[in-house]
Amino acid sequence: MIEISGLSKIYGDKRALDNVSFRAESGKVTALIGPNGAGKSTLLHILLGLEPASSGTATFDGKRYNELGPNPLTVVGSFIDGLAPYPSRTGLNHLHWIALAADIPFSRCDECLRLVGLYEARNRMYKTYSLGMKQRLGIATAILTDAPYLILDEPLNGLDPEGIKWVRDFIKDYVSGHRTVLVSSHYMAELELVADRVVGLSNGRKVLDDDIDTLLDGYVSLEQAYFNVVKE
Repeated sequence: MIEISGLSKIYGDKRALDNVSFRAESGKVTALIGPNGAGKSTLLHILLGLEPASSGTATFDGKRYNELGPNPLTVVGSFIDGLAPYPSRTGLNHLHWIALAADIPFSRCDECLRLVGLYEARNRMYKTYSLGMKQRLGIATAILTDAPYLILDEPLNGLDPEGIKWVRDFIKDYVSGHRTVLVSSHYMAELELVADRVVGLSNGRKVLDDDIDTLLDGYVSLEQAYFNVVKE
């Protein structure tokens, strides 16, 4: 289980996160929604140990990311929007680098590239990839270690309909093995199809935290809930 407890982050006079608490349960998909600047990426960065919290905690089964042992990549797979490989590195070389760090066989790199539809482009440099191809490589990186936790930040950007459907089906299959997915996205219709629970942020505060079925009982769609409750 991922647990966010009393999490706050302050940059100078700006409060990016304000006492946010929620849980992402094992075997479920938790969707994190909110407008740009709501604090979603900041929360995920803190969860993954990329920056410190001002107060509060973000843990995986009670442990912070830096407490997950010598190889946290085998515990948490992640795709963070804006974090990119070195431009002249090929897709395959990038995955090889991650595989070396995680101590997993290179054959898994080929398997993941096939899964996301990038195997034929594996020897092309990252800087030549289209936006959709870059997203697919990011997803391949996230699933490389087959970790019990998967964090996805805007994984659908730039994907064509086939790619979006693949991500949707993959997420559903991934959690079926009692794994945990926390996904942030602006694609409300897609989140509605995969999410078990929805957490909404606005101006750094939690304004929504409910099961998807309960949420849809009160609103026509997740998009309507977003505009009525989350977006200001």
